[in-house]
Amino acid sequence: MSPAHSPHAELVGSLYRDHRGWLMAWLQHSTACRQRAEDLSQDTFVRLLGRDELNAPREPRAFLVAIAKGLLFDHYRRAALEQAYLAELARLPEAEQPSPEAQHLILEDLKAIDHRLARLSSKARAAFLYNRLDGLGHAEIAERLGVSVSRVRQYIAQGLRQCYVALYGEPT
Repeated sequence: MSPAHSPHAELVGSLYRDHRGWLMAWLQHSTACRQRAEDLSQDTFVRLLGRDELNAPREPRAFLVAIAKGLLFDHYRRAALEQAYLAELARLPEAEQPSPEAQHLILEDLKAIDHRLARLSSKARAAFLYNRLDGLGHAEIAERLGVSVSRVRQYIAQGLRQCYVALYGEPT
């Protein structure tokens, strides 16, 4: 059986045919932007196609909304990251600002890092950000998160690895 005719692809096709219009309306109401709603709708179904396994959901609309909400959250988080970056650039003297090309590359790197850090557990991400952005030491992070200092070291190493992969790819 070809991948295009697999039960998995047929299920996604059925969900698409039966619920895409409804999902588009929900997303358009949530974003107030038709183009963003279209992009997020497509991304929702692409995400389903990329799954290794997919069972028919009992509540298809709730299932699709859960995926779309995650994508919407990612979109807004990345938009906030971009705005924070642009605000920091605006604070630099004009002579020190990177070229538009360099700004674009830096922003793409930041988005890639953000995407990779989002894969970490919430505690690992918090430990990494407390250390790298807030300058907290391992003991203070361990106390805040209620974990051991050795666990904090592991979390920070996980965060560093994700940054490395975002910028340079998987180590060989």
